[in-house]
Amino acid sequence: MRETHAVLLVEASGNQQHSVRVRPPWAGLEGDSKSLSLGLFRSDYLMQQPDSNRIKQVEFNTVAASFGAITSNLPTMYRYVMRQLGHGELIKNMPENRALSGLCSGIIEAYDLFAVPSAVVIFVVEEVSYNICDQRFHEFEISEKRPDIMIYRKTLGEIYEETELNDKKQLILDGQPVAVVYYRSGYEPDQYPSTKEWDARLRVERSSAIKCPSIHYQLAGTKKVQQALAAPGVLETFMSEGAVTSRVRDIFTGLYSLDFDEGGERAVEMALADAEKFVLKPQREGGGNNLYGADVREALLRMRHSRERAAYILMERILPPLVSGYVVRPGAAVPPPLSDLVSELGIFGVIIGNKDKIYCNRQVGHMLRTKLADANEGGVAAGLGALDSPYLLDL
Repeated sequence: MRETHAVLLVEASGNQQHSVRVRPPWAGLEGDSKSLSLGLFRSDYLMQQPDSNRIKQVEFNTVAASFGAITSNLPTMYRYVMRQLGHGELIKNMPENRALSGLCSGIIEAYDLFAVPSAVVIFVVEEVSYNICDQRFHEFEISEKRPDIMIYRKTLGEIYEETELNDKKQLILDGQPVAVVYYRSGYEPDQYPSTKEWDARLRVERSSAIKCPSIHYQLAGTKKVQQALAAPGVLETFMSEGAVTSRVRDIFTGLYSLDFDEGGERAVEMALADAEKFVLKPQREGGGNNLYGADVREALLRMRHSRERAAYILMERILPPLVSGYVVRPGAAVPPPLSDLVSELGIFGVIIGNKDKIYCNRQVGHMLRTKLADANEGGVAAGLGALDSPYLLDL
């Protein structure tokens, strides 16, 4: 993918108001076109009715693709529960999940490709991290596999204060070069409260450290790129035409630009006519940013003639099949009521490469999260969903 050095962020103010903030392009940003990028990605899917054997892509996460650690430990817990309930014979239907090991192998492989034995790894974290348990398991796993790799947790502000670039464009922390910078923060506007954070990100991007993700990998995960790839003929520029390309295209649901052109106007009219069929998505990761139903109509009416609308895409709403189950939540009734639930499957992948060569590109595990059917968002950290485990059936 062609390198891009502009960052587009859609900033939220309150629940409904959004404005576009574009970081000016980093003119003169020097960089080695052969430098490597590391991607620890998660592609999320829902089953689509009426054919429940078909899946549709919800989104593609390129920054802080979380829960690889916690979800890897769930099969052990569920096997214990099933034995306690006297159903040990059913354990064979629960697939193993080695997402944590696979994701960490990507960081280790990138570290080895950097090929400086004294180098260290930085995890970029928030001032206060509510997902710290998932993050720390990555550190523990790497330490068990490779005790020679030192990992430091740093905020963007600390990176600004404590690092520098040497004449080799190495990012230096406490006198040691940094091999890999793994972002678990830096994907929301609020995580850049001052110029220090922007300057820290720029310093990392200018360095020879392997970024996870780099700016162009981060941009590749935006909803706009997802929508553009689904346009007729675009996917074929990256894949040769054939059965595989057709199968990839089949996972796309309807994705529409809201640009100020004929197609964008048709998309607006389509959404205003039946807003319940669509989701309005800004260029954001992290959950809790999408608009549904009546909110889609209200937002489009408000920004119909504003350039703000082009910062969103319109996506057909996926209608997954319902299953019945129980959700145990704090403050809920005891015993919990039987509820309609839906589940979303995430597939983790690792990629390392540059514009000339792909060094690895593999699937490494999965995540399943389940939520109440009437909940629009499915964020686990936001308390709207729960981590689950697949159970395989012969059909």
